[in-house]
Parts: sequence; structure tokens; C-alpha cells
Amino acid sequence: MDKTPDGEGNVIDLFTRKPVEENENERIIRLAPELDGLEMLYSNDANPGKLFSMKILCWALKKDGTVDAMVPWLNKLVPAQDLNDPLNGHWEGYYDSFHDHAFFEPPEYKITELETAASYFETKEDDPNMILQEIGDNIGTHAILTEDNFHTIMLIHVTSWRLYNDGRIHAMLADEKKVETTPILPKDDCLFPAQEHEDFRYFFHHIIANKIKHGDPDAIEAFTQLIEE
Repeated sequence: MDKTPDGEGNVIDLFTRKPVEENENERIIRLAPELDGLEMLYSNDANPGKLFSMKILCWALKKDGTVDAMVPWLNKLVPAQDLNDPLNGHWEGYYDSFHDHAFFEPPEYKITELETAASYFETKEDDPNMILQEIGDNIGTHAILTEDNFHTIMLIHVTSWRLYNDGRIHAMLADEKKVETTPILPKDDCLFPAQEHEDFRYFFHHIIANKIKHGDPDAIEAFTQLIEE
């Protein structure tokens, strides 16, 4: 047990260096897929004055009641507002292309959906490995795997995202050797978690993934810069 600066005992998570109670409040308890094409807006220091957009995978409700959009970012799924990487991106807001409208708070209808569903499906089970939800990937996310330091790579489409009782979210990939029926759907027995595979490295949007597959020189150059960093 670590101690807080004032000397009072407090359990600190060894990985996040945050108090365990704070981590518990930030635990994700419910997901709502983004089905209307809403996007996250972000900027980076390499392109001052310019905004970029990225499709939102879903919206997440934390135990403390806060809601945020979730996006696949480098090697994990992260809340949009947590982006604060000078090189790769800062969160700047959300964007609704249907109404050509930028906004900064999660939509009320998504908050209502999440709160209502979380209440209806609330469980007292304390098993951290219990699966609370599994939603399909609707933005074309790909995972990149390599066993030889990027000399050869595998780009695999993410089938679904699995939320566990302890708040973990795994990207689920299909093991082609275990596929027995198609189409492959969430919870299929052939799925395995990308983040627990020793060869997993990054997530890519489907547009970039397909450019890499087809040898697009700009995409290859950007990918090369990423792995060299």
C-alpha cells in the first residue's frame, strides 16, 4: 500500500498511480454504439490551426456518471476528452456532419440511453471477467499484428468490442483457423482479444488500413514514421 503525501494510508493502483477509489469511479459500466456517424474533432502540434476528425466508435458511461465518446487511438480504446498527446492529438470537441454542427458535451439522447440501459442491466456480480456487453465495430477498425518488428505485418478487421465487469474493453479479432460459420458475429467462439495477443501493436482506421494494404506511399510513410517513434 502506498501512502498519500499527507501520510494518510490510501491504496494506489501500481499501473495508473491513481487511488483505487478514483479508478473505480472511472470504470466503464455501459456502452452505446454510435450509429449516426458523429465524429471526434482533434488537433495536433504538427499542424497548428488545423482540425481533424475521426469517427466515434461508441459512447461510454463511467461509474461516476460521466459520459464520453470512445475512439481507437494508437494501441487502446480511449475516451475522447482524455486525448492530450502533443504529437498525435488533443481533443477539441465533437462534430455532427448531418447538421454541420460542432459541440462539446455528449448528446442528451446518448446519456439517457446509457443511464437507462445501465439501470436495466445492472448486476451485483463481482467477477471481473464477466462479459457485460459486446458491440460490433461499425467504423472499420483494423488491428495490426507483427511477430518480427514490422518486417511483415497482418491487418485484421476488428469484429467487436467486449466490455468486462471490471471496465476493460477488448477488441475482438477472428482466428481464421477457428471460423466455423459466417458471418462472424460478436461472441463467436473464434474471436480472441487483440490487446492480449503478443503480436498486437496498433489500431488503424479502415481507410488507412486499406491504403497500407494497397501500398499507398503516403500511408506507408506515415506508418513508418509511427513505428520508428
